[in-house]
Amino acid sequence: MDALGGLAALAGGSLLLRPYVFGFFAVYLLAAAAAGGWRRAGAFTLLAGGLAFLAEYASTRVGIPFGLYHYTGSTRGRELYLANVPLFDPLSFTFLAWASLGVARLLVRRGGSEGRGRRALVALTGGALMTWLDVVIDPLAVRGDRWFLGRIFYYADPGHYFGVPVANFVGWTVLGVAILGVWLAVEARVGGAPPAWAGRLPARRWHPLVVYYGVLAFNLALTAVVAEPALFWAGLALHLPPAALVVSSLVVAPRLSPGTPLAGEAA
Repeated sequence: MDALGGLAALAGGSLLLRPYVFGFFAVYLLAAAAAGGWRRAGAFTLLAGGLAFLAEYASTRVGIPFGLYHYTGSTRGRELYLANVPLFDPLSFTFLAWASLGVARLLVRRGGSEGRGRRALVALTGGALMTWLDVVIDPLAVRGDRWFLGRIFYYADPGHYFGVPVANFVGWTVLGVAILGVWLAVEARVGGAPPAWAGRLPARRWHPLVVYYGVLAFNLALTAVVAEPALFWAGLALHLPPAALVVSSLVVAPRLSPGTPLAGEAA
């Protein structure tokens, strides 16, 4: 009982320390369930969170795939850790990957079934989109001592892009493609269907866009407040071209056939 009580206390500590992460996670979970059912939402969460944890764990030991970095452990005893990795970190990859998948499907798909070649293109596009979020997220996280994240990690060899090494972005792409590639290969076999209440949610086909650009707006706003202006303008400039593509796709999307899956919907 004491062990369970301690675990519950640490889980509560994670929620209190990282409400912004759990807020995005709750929105993602609701939207994912509305799109494909709770079974698919749970399966995607386990897949993305599990692969992300393995990537984090390996990177803090052998530097693959994100490059070598270390968690400081400054919040150990105050929030839940999985080995040496704070729970909120791999958890955040679940909604980042899901939102990136939805945006990728919007950009790539123009009707028809999602064959192997199209699935590969969606996975590659989604991995790139997830990495594009990280060009804002990681430099801001490196400066965690300036805001409520805290100094929870550091790179053994800081890179030239606002202190972030190129290996980190390569690792994010590899992880994103791996998560989405595996998911796209198995999602049809997972089963499940949207619950009855899903039909009452407004604009549910576009929920991945809400999550994706909500995360981006949150991080850009924090960057503007706590980081140097150069980082804010770099992040904004890098996201303008893909945003233009998304707007273009939104113009095209209403002309697609009603049965064409978009955003977070399953193929």
